[in-house]
Amino acid sequence: MISEQPVPREVKAVDTASLLALEERAYELRLNSRLDPALLRAHAAPGGTHYLWPALWNSLSHRPDIPRQLRCELLIALRTGEHVVGWLDVLPDDFAPLSRVTSRAEGREVARLLGHVPSVREWLLREDPGRA
Repeated sequence: MISEQPVPREVKAVDTASLLALEERAYELRLNSRLDPALLRAHAAPGGTHYLWPALWNSLSHRPDIPRQLRCELLIALRTGEHVVGWLDVLPDDFAPLSRVTSRAEGREVARLLGHVPSVREWLLREDPGRA
């Protein structure tokens, strides 16, 4: 049964252009977990590497035309050299071709950062308390 399919246990690395494309697709489809692409264009490191770590399957029961998505923790490298964490829903067909992280050291570093960096909202409140 498709609902019992396990969440992929792989971390994906994406460049900024790919991250923007994924966010724009999620925004156009009105998926639940996404960021404003304009925010990312303004703050994501242009040459940065960002990471997607699948957490669970998500479905929009009220929108059967939209296939289920992988809800991923998203580690974003910022222009300032900092990292923040958010969430991004990604269609499986968009997730599958992304580059896998194959180094254990890189995977451990991503896991460490995910547990220790501020969320996008926390970072926005710190940077501009009136904005978030």
